[in-house]
Amino acid sequence: MLFNSYQFIALVAVSFFIYYLPPIKNRQPVLLILASFIFYSANHPKLLLLLTFSIIINTITSYLVFSGSFKYRKAYAATGVCLNLLTLAFFKYSPLFGKSFFPQGNSVGHFLMMIPLPIGISFFTFLGITLLVDSFRSDRIAEYKVLNNKSIMHYSINTALFISFFPQILAGPIVKAHDFIPQIKTKYLKDIDWDHCFKALVLGYFLKMVIADNLKDMTFWIAYPYFQGQTAITLIAMLFGYSIQIFSDFAGYSLIAIGVAGLFGYRLPENFNFPYISQSFSEFWTRWHISLSTFLKEYLYFPLGGNQKGKKRTYINLMIVMVLGGFWHGAAWSYAVWGFAHGAALAVERFLRDKIKVPRNNVITALKVAMVFSYVSVAWLLFKLPDFNHVVSFLATLVNNINTSFNLHIVLPIAIYSFPIVVYHLLYLLRNRTSISYKKLLEPAVYGFLLFMIITNSGSSNAFIYFQF
Repeated sequence: MLFNSYQFIALVAVSFFIYYLPPIKNRQPVLLILASFIFYSANHPKLLLLLTFSIIINTITSYLVFSGSFKYRKAYAATGVCLNLLTLAFFKYSPLFGKSFFPQGNSVGHFLMMIPLPIGISFFTFLGITLLVDSFRSDRIAEYKVLNNKSIMHYSINTALFISFFPQILAGPIVKAHDFIPQIKTKYLKDIDWDHCFKALVLGYFLKMVIADNLKDMTFWIAYPYFQGQTAITLIAMLFGYSIQIFSDFAGYSLIAIGVAGLFGYRLPENFNFPYISQSFSEFWTRWHISLSTFLKEYLYFPLGGNQKGKKRTYINLMIVMVLGGFWHGAAWSYAVWGFAHGAALAVERFLRDKIKVPRNNVITALKVAMVFSYVSVAWLLFKLPDFNHVVSFLATLVNNINTSFNLHIVLPIAIYSFPIVVYHLLYLLRNRTSISYKKLLEPAVYGFLLFMIITNSGSSNAFIYFQF
């Protein structure tokens, strides 16, 4: 069920109407769980079995962690984390194992390659891990007991809602248990932040339906072998367009999720913060998919030692985290290469930062932003072309087809639909130079224009890019 489908709008509308009825106020979490099950199973009802399995496993193991014998808390937590990772590995990486380690025609390899990828499994697996780790951590155990020790039924409902909450189950933002579970309480219509929800929903749908869904028809030509007949200028434009598309698609999803969650009284974390103005790779990862980068930092980078065990170990930790982050995105070696590329960029940047002092001025700043954006955009090829040989072929075509001609039917639409995102980032850079009164005066007109564009100029409906991860 897509966010931009009539079925989803109907689900939200009906759930919202029932949710705030007085007789339901003590059953609001149960209603949201029911709505989440309907949402998740809409297209593939059998997937509900996997989601239910995840909820049961995480409910039992996390409950044992904070309420069971102190002696076995670590064993319970480790068991729960392993079960989550094994489930993820079985469904997500079995095809990669079958393709990489078994000869073609082998029955075992064929079986592994036929295992389907359940939508959203990467995201709700991470939710289960945060629940277990947060339940285990001593600084949060007291809080969890206060929140969840009313009864096993109360705890089970909290866990089920946390893992299945439909606005964010398919593609995030990745919510930490210690941020979400304290929010589970009776919600009232009068407490809705309508301004926050309206802006998030309008901007989110604009980014997805107007920008991303129109750009997809142009960036389609990046696919092999279609790019081979294009000139360098056209290829660069398509690569630029795909960089804008993937931002608009994923940031749009996150904003819609935040807006819908807000309608039901829940605050989801910000997931994108103008990433394409980043002057460094470390800054980029504080602005892009923020919930994933903070998850990896808190639950992987810091436990590995972070930057507290010497420079060499810091570089190794960065590489481990980014390569695993790449593998999390997809079951193909190209995603590992993508993670390695970002890990290497972070490590080299950290090394040079200690050795070279770069002067600060507008020209240097612009060059740094252009360098980071260009590197990130080239790396996105590994998402668009999972076959690494096709990536090499694309870059070779880019080098070999240098001339002044270009495909106007591709370049012009990319320029038109990318322009709002460029302006969006530039306005953020100029935010301190614009008076607050001027912003408030202009804001209604801007959101009115975005609504008009959603109604009149949306592209053909398409699944969100991050659904495949």
